[in-house]
Amino acid sequence: MSAASALPGRQDELAALARAVEQLGAGRGAVLEIAGDPGIGKTALLNRLARLAADRGAAVLRARARPEDAKPYQLFRDAWDGAEPPCPGGPSWDSAADRDLVRALRSPGGGCGPGAVLILDDLHHGDPASIRLAERLAGERPPYLLALAHRPRQTSPALLAALDEAQQAGTLHRVEPAPLDAAAVAAVLAEAAADGRVARGAEQAERLRAAAAGNPRILRVLLAAGADPEVWPERAVGAAGPLLRAAAPLIAEFDALSVAATEVLAAAAVLGETFLLGELAQVAGHHQDRTAEAVAELTRADLLRPGGPAGGLTFRHPVLGHLVHHRIAPGLRLHAHRRALALLEARQAGAAARARHAEHALLGGDRPNLVAVLAEGAAEVYASAPATAARWLGAALAALPAAGPGAEHRVALGLDRCRALTAAGRLEEARTLAHELLRTPGGLPEPRRTAALAACVEVERLLGRYAEADAMARTVIDTLPRPLPAPLPADTVQLVFDHGLVHALRGTAAEVRTLAHEAATAAAGSDPDDRTALRVLAAFCDSYAGDLTRVGPEVVRCGQLVDARPDTVAGRAPEVLALLGCAELYLERFTDAHRHLSRGLAVAGGGAQKHVAVNHLIGLSTLENWAGRLDLAQRHAREAERLATELGAPDAVGLAMAMRASALLWTLPARRTPEAVALAERGLRHTVPGSGWWGGSALGLLALARLVGGDPQDCLRTLLEGGGEDLALLQPASRPSLLALMTTAAVHGGDLDLARRSARAADAAAGGLGRPAFQQAQADRAGAALAAAEGDHGRSAELATAAAGAFRALRMPVLHAWTVLAATPAAARAHGPAAALAPLDDAIEGARRCGALRLCEDGARMRAALVAAGPPGSSAPGPVAALSAREREVAELAAAGLPSRLIAERLVLSPRTVDTHLGSAYRKLGVGSRLALARLLHRPSGAG
Repeated sequence: MSAASALPGRQDELAALARAVEQLGAGRGAVLEIAGDPGIGKTALLNRLARLAADRGAAVLRARARPEDAKPYQLFRDAWDGAEPPCPGGPSWDSAADRDLVRALRSPGGGCGPGAVLILDDLHHGDPASIRLAERLAGERPPYLLALAHRPRQTSPALLAALDEAQQAGTLHRVEPAPLDAAAVAAVLAEAAADGRVARGAEQAERLRAAAAGNPRILRVLLAAGADPEVWPERAVGAAGPLLRAAAPLIAEFDALSVAATEVLAAAAVLGETFLLGELAQVAGHHQDRTAEAVAELTRADLLRPGGPAGGLTFRHPVLGHLVHHRIAPGLRLHAHRRALALLEARQAGAAARARHAEHALLGGDRPNLVAVLAEGAAEVYASAPATAARWLGAALAALPAAGPGAEHRVALGLDRCRALTAAGRLEEARTLAHELLRTPGGLPEPRRTAALAACVEVERLLGRYAEADAMARTVIDTLPRPLPAPLPADTVQLVFDHGLVHALRGTAAEVRTLAHEAATAAAGSDPDDRTALRVLAAFCDSYAGDLTRVGPEVVRCGQLVDARPDTVAGRAPEVLALLGCAELYLERFTDAHRHLSRGLAVAGGGAQKHVAVNHLIGLSTLENWAGRLDLAQRHAREAERLATELGAPDAVGLAMAMRASALLWTLPARRTPEAVALAERGLRHTVPGSGWWGGSALGLLALARLVGGDPQDCLRTLLEGGGEDLALLQPASRPSLLALMTTAAVHGGDLDLARRSARAADAAAGGLGRPAFQQAQADRAGAALAAAEGDHGRSAELATAAAGAFRALRMPVLHAWTVLAATPAAARAHGPAAALAPLDDAIEGARRCGALRLCEDGARMRAALVAAGPPGSSAPGPVAALSAREREVAELAAAGLPSRLIAERLVLSPRTVDTHLGSAYRKLGVGSRLALARLLHRPSGAG
């Protein structure tokens, strides 16, 4: 964020600077105060102020105070010495008294001319004489622009009081840069991407904003470290040069400290996030009085702040503590951590608190005890900080001998580390370690071998290597006795669960359906979380297979079990919630599905759980699309696409792209439909052929996009090539809607024989599922299209009305509007144009609320045709008949919510011509706004 940058998130501040410079050009001086924490961007704003002033030809005098400044008025001297252009003469700094200098600086030429800008940065570090002079000037309105920047926490009380008095008197304007919000951080990330770094999405921008607390300087350090805030500082990957440059202002703050304060600051970094005075003294090896003096210096420097528990202290920002810790000499770091560990052991602190110091104390001996502390600490933090757990377990393994006694302990620690690496998203490392464990000389005894295989299966699944995962799982599952032993061992539960997830993702859930039920029964006496996970897996397999009537009560019960459990669910919560949410989606329990998928997304933090988060995001995108929240649907799909791209998961990338296309399909105007179709095509190309659920779902979305885009033949070809005429290769629970899509495409393509066959198949498939409302509505909608093509407009209207009513009851406004629009011609022919207007108006309004621009356009065109075709008095009466055909067309589109620009594009007119027609329509109809126009044109037929 250089002076030349756009300074994201600083629009208000930049506007204040621009106003001050404009006033200066008009001959009015001012005092401008820029106050804020270190790194918040004060200097960047001063850079912009200097450039604005220089662009207007103003003289710029600028200086930054230094803590070591000792000469009186040094800050002002530096400003005059560095003036651009140089100022002739200047005040007599060495001989004049304060009052004489104030008088000189108040004079028209005191600031190097009435149009000059005097910028004093880091005023809190100024020498006493400069600060006194600034206090006096703050209460004046000088003939030039005086800009003062400082850190309020380090500024003298007298200067703060003077600045407050000046603000209250109206002689000073205060600018206080706030922490950057997520949108500003996203803009910074976009700027970084332009320099060749990886672009980040909105979710990542929010995480970085939170990690940096919105502070631009801390954000730059995190970016220079290549930091994912979920794992930094464990895995900073940035080059040392950029990181040191970004951290240079912070390091300069450390270097300005006394020796005692530096030693106490190092002790604080060793202790971690919060610390007490006595703890600092013990770890630093200082007397408590000396430590208290050092702490006073550190708080004056705003490096430490009060705010920890029990009256403790904390760093201004955690990044400072990490930087200090990395700068401590290795020998000093070792001894400091050993003292901290002794302190915590005396207090009988928890293992996680001790493990942080045990990791660094390993070089000092006492290895067996320290290894035990690291293992216990890793177990404590595994769920919340798997990367830290993996690091501690790695240190423990490195401290153990490679062979000999303790081999069983090494295997146990290795398995724990493999799970932690997996949870942290370091999948290739986890896979390598798991395979090393399986190659242990002499083999692994049970149950260690099963546990190692389960770890391998999980990693292979997350890497998308479904064939490998399936083969490895079967080496154990195929040898299990039948019936399965009860209670089922925990490692076997994990293996069966991962095996089921593999087939769920491959779209072959039917292959593990029997196993899932057997395992759920065998787990009756097992751990409650194990039992719940297997029951959810079995319920998902049943719902995916389309056995909705039988599985419904079990899904409800599974939802109750999951709701009663904490988020951990033995570490499987995201997967369990994803399976449950998908089962509820098939059962059309949309509220429950949204709740469980949202919860799963919330607990799927970082690391490997990003893989699971993709599933949650895609499910939520589907639900938001159906609910008409099209912007949110696109946001979820875009985030899923970003995560899947980062993870190297092409199937997930493709389906996320197709999901985004399905929302864009409705929000884009008709002329841009090819963009949505092209996006869906790219999505299907990303999926791996034969990848089951991923590819099948992307294929269905592409077929829909091609149909809506006006290409029924391509829609048919997509469906037939992907699943055959009976669509047997696609998911059973979604087959009615896909067969209905085939029916509609066949009708529009003129193949009525295929349309009749697929319509019967769609109805039969819906019946086989127990006629759930959504799937039956899709079948009825397709049946309406077929009936209209066969000339039975009464039957068509009847089926379309039933489908539209079902979509309305399900709160699916886009599908409701699409159904009504498709059925309007048949309804008009069966019952007359006037009868078709009311449902059409309702559908247009619903589409408008959703932002479904395409449906608004189509609806407006249909309405104009109905009004033109209807008998006199059958629609909006009176002056409407006086409109020309073009005026009526423009008026209908405007009433549907389209701006003039889009109306012009739609009708191939200029915006000015559109406005002319619209103004003429206003005059003829006696209205003065688009809202009044909409009320007149869209009021119910026959209303007075």
